[in-house]
Amino acid sequence: MQNDNPLVSFIITSYNYEKYIEAAINSVLNQSVQDFEIIIVDDASSDNSFDIIQKIASSNDKIKIFQNKKNIGLCKSLQFAVNQASGTWLAFLETDDTITSNYLQEKLSVIQKYPDVNFIYNKVEFTGENKQYAEQKFKNIVYNNEKNIYPKNMFYDFGFENPVLTMSSVMLKKSILNDINFNTPIDKLIDWYIYIQIAKKTQFYYIKEPLTLWTQHNNSYVKQNNKIKFKFANISAYMNIYKKEPYNIKLLIFIIISTVKMCIKRLRVYISK
Repeated sequence: MQNDNPLVSFIITSYNYEKYIEAAINSVLNQSVQDFEIIIVDDASSDNSFDIIQKIASSNDKIKIFQNKKNIGLCKSLQFAVNQASGTWLAFLETDDTITSNYLQEKLSVIQKYPDVNFIYNKVEFTGENKQYAEQKFKNIVYNNEKNIYPKNMFYDFGFENPVLTMSSVMLKKSILNDINFNTPIDKLIDWYIYIQIAKKTQFYYIKEPLTLWTQHNNSYVKQNNKIKFKFANISAYMNIYKKEPYNIKLLIFIIISTVKMCIKRLRVYISK
C-alpha cells in the first residue's frame, strides 16, 4: 500500500521524450529504498510520452501523473509538480536521465550524518552520443566539485557558472523552497536561478559517487543551452537578493565582477562564431 506521507517525492517533468521516459521512471522504481512517491507532470507532449507514463502508472500506485492541457513550459510545470509533492524531501529527475539503484540510499545517509544540510547533489556520469563533448565542456566544474570540502557554503560559487550540472543530481528539503522566487528570466535556467536563492539559506553537500547518468544528445539541455539569449539568470537572482540587502557591499562588488566576467565570456563566444 502507498505511503500517504513518503519521505521523498521524485519530481519528473515530461515533454516529448518518449524515447527516454520509461527508463527514467524505472530507474526510480528500482531504488533500494522504497520510501518515495513519483510526481510526473507532462507538459502537453505531442508524442507518445503520456501514453507510456499512463501504462507504467497503471500498475504502480507510487506514481501520480498530471498532464497540462497546453504547453506551459518548464518553470510553471516544475512549480506545479512541487506543489503536488507530499514528501519531506524532493528529488528531481529530467526525463532523459536515469539514476542508480543506490541513489536514494546514499542521499539518506548524508541526511542522517548532516541533519543541517538541506541541499544534496552528486557526481554525474556522462552518457549518450555527445558524451565526449560534455566531458570536455564541464571538466573544470567536475574538478572543482571534487576538490571542495563539504558541507559547504556555496552562495558565491554560482557567480560565473552553475556547479550543479543537472537537476537530475539534486535532492533538497521541500521546506527550503517556501519563499523561493521561481520567476527566472530564462525558463531553461530555472535551476541556476533557484539554487542561488537556496544557497543563501543552507549549506550544500556533494556526493563524489556518480549516482546520475546524464544523457547527452542533440536535443538535450546542453545543446539547447547554446541558444540562450543574452540574459543572465544568475545575476538576476543575486540582484533580487541585493535589493533586500542594499548595504551588502561585498555582494554588490561580487555582482559587478560576475557580470563583467560573463559579458567577456559571452563576447568570446560571439567572436568565435
